[in-house]
Amino acid sequence: MRLLVTGGLGFIGSNFIRYIFKKHPTYKITNLDKCTYAGNPDNLKDIEDNPNYTFVKGDIYDVNSFMLERPDWVVNFAAESFVDKSIDDSIPFLQTNYVGVGKLLDWIKGTDTKFLQASSDEVYGDLKEGFAKEDYDYPLKPSSPYSASKAAAELLIQAYHRTFNIDYIITRSSNNFGPYQYPEKLIPLAITNLYTGKKVPIYGDGLQQRDWIYVIDNCRAIDLVIHKGELNNIYNIGSGVCHTNIMIIKNVIKQLGTTKDKIEYVKDRPGHDRRYALNTDKLRQLGFRMAVDRTGFYQKLSKTLDWYWYNRDWWEKLKGGE
Repeated sequence: MRLLVTGGLGFIGSNFIRYIFKKHPTYKITNLDKCTYAGNPDNLKDIEDNPNYTFVKGDIYDVNSFMLERPDWVVNFAAESFVDKSIDDSIPFLQTNYVGVGKLLDWIKGTDTKFLQASSDEVYGDLKEGFAKEDYDYPLKPSSPYSASKAAAELLIQAYHRTFNIDYIITRSSNNFGPYQYPEKLIPLAITNLYTGKKVPIYGDGLQQRDWIYVIDNCRAIDLVIHKGELNNIYNIGSGVCHTNIMIIKNVIKQLGTTKDKIEYVKDRPGHDRRYALNTDKLRQLGFRMAVDRTGFYQKLSKTLDWYWYNRDWWEKLKGGE
């Protein structure tokens, strides 16, 4: 199988490429990445010499300018994803997350290439109760420019299927964590701040609830839906267990043996969703299994703590300007 992975130097994309080569060593992967601040070449140094791997530096917006062979699948991880930055300036998010998707769809129009869009549970918006399903009972209600750009891309993909018969799968994953995550997101920010003696900022009261998933579990799920999923469909990817932000930070503090005075409560950001939660029945019907108990989550959190401890060179230069 031939895959074009966009945004493959980012957090989820790099983990996905590494996972695919371990699971399917004969697959051929082309990685198209713009090399923004979060697209780090160090993320894939261990597979640079793989003969089945090709790296192309470039923007998905300019995909037509590259002499790329049409793959069996485009797997699109390319995205601006930091919500805070989308509030400060939404235009780069619209450019990459919406217009960029349109450019990719135009590029594969009229071919047999299928399209996998890595989307987000944030497109559902704030859920007061229950679990969001991939049907019209849960309309898209994005709360930030970031999540609105992802929701808009989903609608564009479905329109291209209707108009141009492009086959697609959309995955809506919950919050990912694990190795190679840029230290601006909650968990790696907390870990790296604590390792360097700094405080951990928490928005508001810290009681925002999120369904967290270890990044390799997300990669496993995406691999599964590519091979066994129903085309022109949407799949939620989550653990089924919610954790508050403050609960996670307190556990990190406990595991590192530091004290709660390292928590710094800061003003909440505008439009901050209180709760996300996903129904993953469709994914489980494909045979996907994942531990959903809190013990399993905290074991993977501990594994993540270890990774950042033993890979200080990777993140220290990213935080060097702070």
